[in-house]
Amino acid sequence: MIFWIVAAALALVTAGLFALALTRRAEDEDHPAAYDLQVYRDQLKEVDKDKARGVIGAEDATRMKTEISRRILTADAQMQKAENGEAGGRRHAAVAAAVLGLAVLGGSFGLYYKLGAPGYRDMPLQDRAAEAQSRRDNRDSQSVAETKVPARSAPDAGEEFMELMTKLRAAVEENPEDLRGQELLARNEANLGNLPAAYTAQAKVIELKGADVTAGDYVLHANLLISAAGDYVSPEAEASLKQALELDPFNNLARYYMGLMMWQTGRPDATFRIWDQVLRQSPNDAPWVPSIRATITELAWYAGIDYKMPAPVPTHSPDGLSGPTAEDMEAAGELDVEDRQAMIQGMVDQLSDRLATEGGTPQEWARLIGAYGVLGNTERAQAIWTEAQQVFAQAPEALQIVRAGAAQAGVLQ
Repeated sequence: MIFWIVAAALALVTAGLFALALTRRAEDEDHPAAYDLQVYRDQLKEVDKDKARGVIGAEDATRMKTEISRRILTADAQMQKAENGEAGGRRHAAVAAAVLGLAVLGGSFGLYYKLGAPGYRDMPLQDRAAEAQSRRDNRDSQSVAETKVPARSAPDAGEEFMELMTKLRAAVEENPEDLRGQELLARNEANLGNLPAAYTAQAKVIELKGADVTAGDYVLHANLLISAAGDYVSPEAEASLKQALELDPFNNLARYYMGLMMWQTGRPDATFRIWDQVLRQSPNDAPWVPSIRATITELAWYAGIDYKMPAPVPTHSPDGLSGPTAEDMEAAGELDVEDRQAMIQGMVDQLSDRLATEGGTPQEWARLIGAYGVLGNTERAQAIWTEAQQVFAQAPEALQIVRAGAAQAGVLQ
């Protein structure tokens, strides 16, 4: 209520000042005709004095007094007209002032109704923090959040790859305590867009690893949960992020997601403090950096800070690259030779297609070339290396990274 009282008072004062300026005339301001009348009266006196001194004759004095009197009558008529019109002018000014006042009042409240938050109660900072904490404590669970995400179209993985996935699922179902199988299942279910199956398998990976679990395992689990919920950080995802940060307090991806969670629950100021540190400590090619750079200036405004964007951090090989890793190769060892080769080939082909259509980091190009070398397809590895030399011709440092993959594949000339 105090807000409305103050807002109404300010609007009335503003309208009053406009009205005063329109209706009031300065107290010492005279009509121009009044000055003329005083001059003409003085001239009449001077004519009488000049006649008495003999400076001018009686005939000239009469003529001059007649002319001056005519001017006096004209000035007096102007004065009368001004005085008669002043009342009407004041009435018009009063009407204009009233209209302007209504416009100021109506416009102010109209703008607030459109842009503001009518009925929203006063919220000191302490109350805002408490409300944000309440929103955090009572936000949607993972299962509820997933029901709000539009259905995703499944990628075209090919009939042969899907047959291998069927075998892998059956093998893991038959032996759920197989750590390598669960790791391979989690990664490939994610590649297929089966995110609930992927994070379920990753949760089993964490369970099976026990004391050997890493921060990366928890971050991967949280990442799958967040992706399944449409970039929403659920309480379940937050729990995995906290476990990751206990093991590695400087894990930037976990910190990024924690900042995202704070934003989603009404604490953009806390998000700024987290993301500012993450941005300063992350390589420029880290996947979360573009998102932070696009929004951190706005977050700084919420935090009340005059922010200057830091310079990009030099890039290095990030975690979580696409394509088969050494762990993938090892995990596929549980399959027979033919199936293992086909499984790895499917992952390599997916990465190859993405690099051809969307591009990628030099680390991903290096991994692709190295993977083709492992598969014994040196001809394909050589073709990718030749293409990479053209793609990164203007980036010697990036090309050097790709060269390492070419050396691994044995295709350097």
